Amino acid sequence: MPKIHAASVADHRARQRAALLEAARELLAEGDASKVTFAAVARRTGLARNSVYKYFADRRQLLTEVVREAAPHWTERIHAALAAAGDSPRDRVAAYVTAQLEMVRDGEHRIARADADVGDAAALREGADAAHRALLDPLVGALKDLGDDAPLRTARLLQGFVNAATTALEAGDDYDAVADKAVRLAVAALDGLTAGPSSPAKT
Repeated sequence: MPKIHAASVADHRARQRAALLEAARELLAEGDASKVTFAAVARRTGLARNSVYKYFADRRQLLTEVVREAAPHWTERIHAALAAAGDSPRDRVAAYVTAQLEMVRDGEHRIARADADVGDAAALREGADAAHRALLDPLVGALKDLGDDAPLRTARLLQGFVNAATTALEAGDDYDAVADKAVRLAVAALDGLTAGPSSPAKT
């Protein structure tokens, strides 16, 4: 039995699980999900390959958990940005877009968007979907403050600006230019919330 460097067996197991997840996160951040194997994760943590099975049934579970474990960190960054933006809903929406694109710039999104085969992609998407739903919560709150009667729908549409900006950045576009345009588009789109529904165009 390996030496336990913790106050209890439960604490030891929790630390080992966290170390395995961190090793998998580092591998996944390199941009290729195929690198996240039990053997590679075990090597990075100094554990035997068979030990990984004590914590994760298979690679799919490991990949899903890596993304899920990252979600609270992403959410904390979003909440902190909105809190610093003050009470203006428009400033908070701008902060929401900016914070997400800063995470793209910093490489945080790579673990959810790594190159993967069909099976791995499904596992990454499962974890990322839960993370993205959590990320929408602070934006929904800002839209409610603005008086939007369908804030979740609007939040999903505004997220489209972030997604498009992310695609542009991944294609090599200039960060400052893309971030500035995405923020201005998102904030300008808020004017439509008070304009009322548009009438069908006459032909």
